[in-house]
Amino acid sequence: MELKTKYQYTYFIHPYIIDETKYDKYILKLLKDKKCSYVIFEKEKDLDIYNFFLPNIRKILFPNFELRGEKLKEFHKLNIEGKKKYIVKNGVACFTYNLAEDIQGKVGTEDGIFFKIEEIEIICFDTGICFFTMKTHLENTNRFTDLLDFNYRFKGINSEFLALKNYENIKIQTDTFKDIKDISELIRQVTGIYNKKVNGEKEDITNFQFYTYSYVCIERDFWNEKTNFENIENDFLKFANVLPSNYHSDFNKASWEHNLHVIEKLKYAKTTLSSTSANVMCSGADTYNYTQLPYEYENQYFYMYIFSLYKKIFLRKLNMEFREYDKIIKMREKFIKFTKEIWNKEITLDDTGALYDKTLNKVLALEEIYEEIKNKYEVIYKDLNIEKNNIYYSIIVILLIFSLIFNTVNILFLMYLLR
Repeated sequence: MELKTKYQYTYFIHPYIIDETKYDKYILKLLKDKKCSYVIFEKEKDLDIYNFFLPNIRKILFPNFELRGEKLKEFHKLNIEGKKKYIVKNGVACFTYNLAEDIQGKVGTEDGIFFKIEEIEIICFDTGICFFTMKTHLENTNRFTDLLDFNYRFKGINSEFLALKNYENIKIQTDTFKDIKDISELIRQVTGIYNKKVNGEKEDITNFQFYTYSYVCIERDFWNEKTNFENIENDFLKFANVLPSNYHSDFNKASWEHNLHVIEKLKYAKTTLSSTSANVMCSGADTYNYTQLPYEYENQYFYMYIFSLYKKIFLRKLNMEFREYDKIIKMREKFIKFTKEIWNKEITLDDTGALYDKTLNKVLALEEIYEEIKNKYEVIYKDLNIEKNNIYYSIIVILLIFSLIFNTVNILFLMYLLR
């Protein structure tokens, strides 16, 4: 019996880096774009997010939560330059890219997979690290195989190889986008990256393909108290690894456990994390799984995932900047600020959220990257101090020599006078 879905959605996440010195200009660009709207988080409307994150993290990720009452009225009265200054000062900014209507598309040929782009969000940190996120939902199908094929094919539409071929036979049918390449063009317009050389330099930091962040609830008949999960385990592993439905290679259990981390806090739900994806598969056997869980996953856990990706990219960016030896002092200041304000800070008091954050740190190898940078800085900074001390010693020796010469001259001069 073919596996069926009850509800699903997938976010495709594209990280990108802009010049940190031009961050304010980029924010101004977004503010001037009539299709972009600055997101103001409200305590009443976003209460679940407000309560989920601890105050120190909430202040970093959602600084405008405190923009209420008279402060909010004053913000709306500001001209565009004033709004830009406020946003830049607060460190993190979220924008929604307003589509004229829900964008419906199709993947494949005549019997392709219809999908809808429901939301586009732009999340920017003042370090120049930003994220373009796109929420999609499959239309007119409840076949699990369609979700597998869609996620696998769509994650590569931002690849540099898309221009070389009709990538995975992807097509899109909509008045807004003529074909799939138009979505890539939209990403380039929003991110402001046009120079291939610049993009190439960031290749080792970000990811050409999308990160996938997917939720699926399958019909209860396929996973309940009377059915064995092993019956759908292969489908689960394909979903977790973002593989196509026709992937027939036998899964190596040891390899799977090495590459994937699975969180099983709920009876009929499994959260999987890998270096490039985060996915939840659950069953309609529990009403919570298709009522509350999808909301939590695309809000609280989504922003936690973005924050973890930010930390990874920030650290990798610092690691690459070691090539610029003359900027080591400035980079050290950034590293110290990151350590004090972000690193190892508790995110939430929620048990499942804390486990999710801990697992993300492990999957994304944040500890290893951090320690590598820390060790490099200690070595280089020690060398700089030795070099600095050597300069001081050289100066002192020169001063002593001049002092000795000066005193010798004085003594000889006095001896001459006393004759």
